[in-house]
Amino acid sequence: MHELSLVRSIVQTCSEYAGGAPVRRITLEVGALSCVMAEALQFCFAAVSDGTPLAGAELEILRRPGYSRCRDCGADIELQSLLDVCACGSANMSPPQGGDQLRIQSMEIEEAL
Repeated sequence: MHELSLVRSIVQTCSEYAGGAPVRRITLEVGALSCVMAEALQFCFAAVSDGTPLAGAELEILRRPGYSRCRDCGADIELQSLLDVCACGSANMSPPQGGDQLRIQSMEIEEAL
């Protein structure tokens, strides 16, 4: 479960940027072809963020597809998995583009009163 180490890095990075201020929300972009399970990220986030400025923050995960082109019929295909096939039934596709990212898109911090 490499998601635990990924979440530790995300929490550490966001904590540093927050400078001790409470964090309300973190938005992540997770590629559908990244081999990262969004559910595991959510599960680990609650445990890892406890006792940090991210405790109680919402973790929003945006899934991003990969793209490919069918070499048999020429159709452009949105990939949700490396096992996806073209609507024509062919698995003969060009190498996937995108869908492999894991990126912190944004972070919302509470303002000091």
